Amino acid sequence: MINKLGLIFFFLPWFCVSQTLTGTVIDKATQQPLETVAVYFNNTTIGTTTDHKGEFSISYTDAVQSTLVISFLGFEKVYVDDFRLKKNITIELIEAENALDEVYVAYDDGLTRRQKLRLFRKEFLGTSKFGKSCKILNEDDLLLKYDKGNKALYASSKVVLKIKNKALGYLITYDLMDFEVNFRYADLNSLTFTVSSVTFFGTSFFKELEDSKKSKIEKNRSEVYKGSVQHFMRSLYNKNLREEGYFIFSDGFVVDEWSYFNVESLVNSDFKKVTLKDKVSILYNKDFQSELLLEIDEFYVDIYGNYTPIIGLFFGGAMGSQRVGDTVPLDYGILKT
Repeated sequence: MINKLGLIFFFLPWFCVSQTLTGTVIDKATQQPLETVAVYFNNTTIGTTTDHKGEFSISYTDAVQSTLVISFLGFEKVYVDDFRLKKNITIELIEAENALDEVYVAYDDGLTRRQKLRLFRKEFLGTSKFGKSCKILNEDDLLLKYDKGNKALYASSKVVLKIKNKALGYLITYDLMDFEVNFRYADLNSLTFTVSSVTFFGTSFFKELEDSKKSKIEKNRSEVYKGSVQHFMRSLYNKNLREEGYFIFSDGFVVDEWSYFNVESLVNSDFKKVTLKDKVSILYNKDFQSELLLEIDEFYVDIYGNYTPIIGLFFGGAMGSQRVGDTVPLDYGILKT
């Protein structure tokens, strides 16, 4: 099975200088301040809300490379990538259209809502022990459609999904932008499905659960990280794949990883350019096997494991099976000063 998803996080501790961004969020139509607007860095635990004046203040370090998200129910979201160039910003939110997708609501697609929810949970949250510990707290907000002709399941939501990951100790708010599962085989009578590919995108914010058992939680988070896509990407950037437990295979044989991967430093950039000679298999810790196939000529990765573009990198096997339930936030393991 091939999997395409963007999940970004860090592990090793880094000491970084903290910076602060302030701003104001207003309604573009009325020019009035908006209170309780969510302001957060995508896929992190770093976030805040606006006060009664529509004002906010959020601190970050050099380690934070993700997009700043401004989100408020009933308004279109705003994404800010160049926040490092600003000290203070004003954000004008535009009211979103409220039209429902009637196809999602009324279309008879051969599966009940309960059946579609079961498929969605499996492919969105995952089937690992961590994925199974997750619970979506507002499933009624999900819009689900099964396309019999294309053998595909689609999902969307008008509001952010709230996910409790008990095993990893997080409450996740996930803004689902796109979700699609394509099945190689689908029998609606026996409810038998064979997944061909999974694609989903969205922004997320992680909040620590207060009632978590810290020692067990930290052990689980470390287990999730090791052997993950982000662990692999960071090892690729640092050119220490073998030291981190990765072996590269081609046609069933162990090969010199650097004869297949070319990692090139770029001038005035935090990213390195990566090219891949051919499709390879990846073995981690002599136990977990994955496949990597590129449909693009090159991609870029930084020291923390961020990589771009996401579309065009296809993971199969162990890495391809990772889902939302198997993720820690981008700032995991970073020591802030």
